[in-house]
Amino acid sequence: MSTAAHLSAHGSPAPVLELRGVTVRFGSVPALSGVSLALRAGEVVCVLGENGSGKSTMVAVLSGLQQPAEGELLVDGRPERFRSPQQARACGIATVWQDLAIAPLMSVWRNFFLGAEPTRGLWPFRRLDVGRAEEITTRAMARVGVPGLDPGQAASALKAGERQSLAIARALHFGARALVIDEPTAPMTVAQRALVLQSVVAAREAGLAVLFVTHSPQHAHLVGDRFLLLGGGRVAGDLTREDVDVHDLTRLVAGGDELSRLGDSLRAAQRDR
Repeated sequence: MSTAAHLSAHGSPAPVLELRGVTVRFGSVPALSGVSLALRAGEVVCVLGENGSGKSTMVAVLSGLQQPAEGELLVDGRPERFRSPQQARACGIATVWQDLAIAPLMSVWRNFFLGAEPTRGLWPFRRLDVGRAEEITTRAMARVGVPGLDPGQAASALKAGERQSLAIARALHFGARALVIDEPTAPMTVAQRALVLQSVVAAREAGLAVLFVTHSPQHAHLVGDRFLLLGGGRVAGDLTREDVDVHDLTRLVAGGDELSRLGDSLRAAQRDR
């Protein structure tokens, strides 16, 4: 495919992943209503909002679990329709889910490769290259802020933050281009949450487009370049670090009425253009 196909109408690189006017309904109730979003390489977009604001539905659309009733999903500026998570992964979209599933009795390196283990030798003498697998896993985990990990230990020994870091490290290693991180619900210590945030930063520095769903304005402002505020399934604000400091962001997320007024004023301004 030519480079031109990856350029927007203005000549700049197209977003890696984009939603345009996406609406999702469950029965007659819209979970998302006309939502637009652009994820660009080397940028972290944090999505914030109260429970029921549409965050989980947005993750489901981007991950191929939910198809929109209206609107478009684009990859590199080309319309796509993900009918399964496998199709999303084939386009380079990796999702780290809230309730991350691992095989607890298997080793860390086995969980890292999950069926793509390196081998050596020729058939019929081909066998797993355990040494190489452990070396790659150790290096990949150190890259996201977990140095000195024993890759041969059972995955059940990993703390919640380390499990999230493992999933992010795996996505980086296997060539993901966009990373969707749904904030984990498991209780975490401050150190474990710091690991997840460090992994988010590592993904951005590796050039990935990152969507980070979080309930915490403080965490969002630490790692985010842009902040998408959702309320009632609509975009109530699309802000940058230059637009808000952490106190402004906290006030907006905490104040439902203020967030609604912001959304109304933004939509009114768009209609007047």
